[in-house]
Amino acid sequence: MKANFISKDLLQELKKRLVLKKADLLNRLKLQSEEIRSGFELRGDEIDQTLAVMTENSILTFQTKIREQLLEIENALARIENGTFGICEETEEFIEQERLMALPWTRLSIEGAEIREAARKRFA
Repeated sequence: MKANFISKDLLQELKKRLVLKKADLLNRLKLQSEEIRSGFELRGDEIDQTLAVMTENSILTFQTKIREQLLEIENALARIENGTFGICEETEEFIEQERLMALPWTRLSIEGAEIREAARKRFA
C-alpha cells in the first residue's frame, strides 16, 4: 500500500457529508413517492394518459437511481465503521483524498476505475 492515510478529521468530514447526502436523497425519494400517489391518475384522453404514464416512468427510473446511490452511501458508512473506507476494491491501494472529497461513496481509486472500465469495454 502507498504511504497514505485518511486523517480522523477528514474521515469525520466525509462521514458527515455521507449522512447529509443520505438525508437529502431520502427526502427526495419521499417527495417523489408522494407526488406519484397524489398526482397520477389515468384520466383524460389517450395523450393525457400517455403523458401521465411517461412521467411516472421517469420518476420511477429516477427513484431507482436514488436507491442505488443510497446503497452506495450505506456501504461507504459501513466501510467507515469496519475500517476499510478509502481503500480501492480493485487495486487495494488508498483512494485519492481529492476523489473521496468529490465522491465520498466511491469504492475505486482513479486507477481502479480505469481498470474496471477497460475490463467492462473488453467484455462488453
